[in-house]
Amino acid sequence: MEIVEANIDYKLIGQRIKEARMKKNWSQEKLSEAIDVAVAFLSRAERGGTAINLKRLSQISIALDVPLEELVTGIVVEGKDYLDKEFYDLLKQCSKDKQKLIYNIARIVAGVSFV
Repeated sequence: MEIVEANIDYKLIGQRIKEARMKKNWSQEKLSEAIDVAVAFLSRAERGGTAINLKRLSQISIALDVPLEELVTGIVVEGKDYLDKEFYDLLKQCSKDKQKLIYNIARIVAGVSFV
């Protein structure tokens, strides 16, 4: 059996944890108490300075009432706004010409005719 090593972006996961924590109006202290870790660990995790195992991510997910997949991938497949933020962030980085090209490709994929 072949072992595939995944590249995990802990900085991005940390940003999502911080966003979820702030959205709930929780301090780092409150979250660290809820999951029984040191504030210093949580601070490093939010900056992407330390790896977070699945058990700890699950605890954070439960404490913040955020789906685990949202912390890991940034999306929830069942959500009505599936990939909205990702598309928006991607488009912000593109020139107007590239945005128009992406829009036209999306229209073709969606089966929408051009006017």
